[in-house]
Amino acid sequence: MKPEDAAVKIIDVKVTTFTHTIHTEKDNDGHTHPGPPRTVKSSVLTIVAEGAEGHHVCPPEIVRPHVIEAFVKPVLIGQDAFMREKLWHALAHWQRGSAEQLTDRLLAVVDLALWDLAGRALGQPVYKLIGGYRSKVPAYGSTMCGDEIEGGLKTAQDYGRFAADLKRRGYQAIKLHTWMPPVSFAPSVEMDIKACAAVREAVGPGFPLMLDANHWYSRTQALTLGRAIQNLGYAWFEEPMEEASISSYVWMANQLDIPVIGPEVAWGKHFTRAEWIRAGACDILRTGVHDVGGLTPALKCVHLAESFNMDCEVHGTGAGNLTLCAVQPNGTWYERGLLHPHFDYDACPDYLLHPEDPIDAEGFVHLSDRPGLGQDVNWEWVKAHAVSTH
Repeated sequence: MKPEDAAVKIIDVKVTTFTHTIHTEKDNDGHTHPGPPRTVKSSVLTIVAEGAEGHHVCPPEIVRPHVIEAFVKPVLIGQDAFMREKLWHALAHWQRGSAEQLTDRLLAVVDLALWDLAGRALGQPVYKLIGGYRSKVPAYGSTMCGDEIEGGLKTAQDYGRFAADLKRRGYQAIKLHTWMPPVSFAPSVEMDIKACAAVREAVGPGFPLMLDANHWYSRTQALTLGRAIQNLGYAWFEEPMEEASISSYVWMANQLDIPVIGPEVAWGKHFTRAEWIRAGACDILRTGVHDVGGLTPALKCVHLAESFNMDCEVHGTGAGNLTLCAVQPNGTWYERGLLHPHFDYDACPDYLLHPEDPIDAEGFVHLSDRPGLGQDVNWEWVKAHAVSTH
C-alpha cells in the first residue's frame, strides 16, 4: 500500500482471548520460575482501520472489556490511526480521571498495536519506519531469579555453571537476577556476592556482567553489594532499592564507580526519567515499552538520554523492546530472557508463527523484515482456542 493510498480511519477495536500452554509459574512475589505445563489465557488486541489492522498480544487483565469500551474505543474510533502521538496523549491525559483503570500497560498495548498497524499498512517493519540504526542487536542472557530447585539456580555454583553454559551458547553478556523473597534465605547480600563471584570466575575476566538485585535492600546493604560487584568488574548495578526513593539512588551513585542504571519500573513515564537524570540518580537510563506506556514515550526516553550524552538500555524482551533497541544509537544490549537451566526459552509460543527474538550463534538477535512490529500471530491457533471476543 502506498502512503498516499492508505486508508487509516479507525473503525473498531477488538480483543480475542485464547488459551495456550506455558511451562512457567510465578511465586508469591510475582517472580517467574520453571514449572509444569499448564494452560493459561492471553489476549490479542486488534485495532481495525480502513485497509489495515494492527495487533498486540498481552495478558487479558490489561485489556478487560470495561476499559476497552469505556476508554480505548471512545479515543480511537473515527480517528486517523497514523496520529499516534495525538492518540497516546489523549489516553494518557485520561489516566487521572479513570480511577487508575487506564494503566501504562494498557497505553503500551494500544500504542504497540498502532505502530504495528502503520507498519502493515505501509509494508515496512516498524524499526525502518522510525529510522533504523541497526538491524541486529547483541543480546545479554537475563536469568530468572534464584530459587531452591535442585539443579536450578539454588546455589552460587549453579549460577556459575549456568553462566558458563550461556557463554558457550553465544551470549555476549549475562545479567543475574539473584534470590528474592519468598526464597527462604532471601534477601542476602552475602549470597548475592557469592553468586556474582562464581559467575565472574566461570566466564573469566572482561566478559560483560550485570546484576539486578533485590528491590528492597536498604542503602547500606545496596552500597555493600555495589562495591563488591564493582570489584568484580561488573558493567552495571540495577534496582537494589525501591525506586520511588530517588535520593537513595543519588546517595549510592555518588559513592560507586560502577554505573548505576535506572529507573526500571518507577511510575511517571519519561517525566520521572528526566528527574533521575537531573538528580544524578543514574549513570545509564532505563526504559522499556511496557514500563512507560508504549513505544512512543520510550522513544522520548532514548532521545532524552542521548541529549545528555547518556546511554539508555532497554528493559525487557519482546518485539516492541527489540524495535526500540534497533533505532537507538545510545544503547548496546537487548535483554533476552528470562533464562533458566530447566526452561526452554527458545521454544516458539503456541500463538506465534515465529519467535519474536531468535538469536544466532554469535549472540545477535536480528530484526524481522516482515511488515509491522514483528509479533507474528498464529491466527489459526488463536481462532481454534478462542474463549471470548469483545
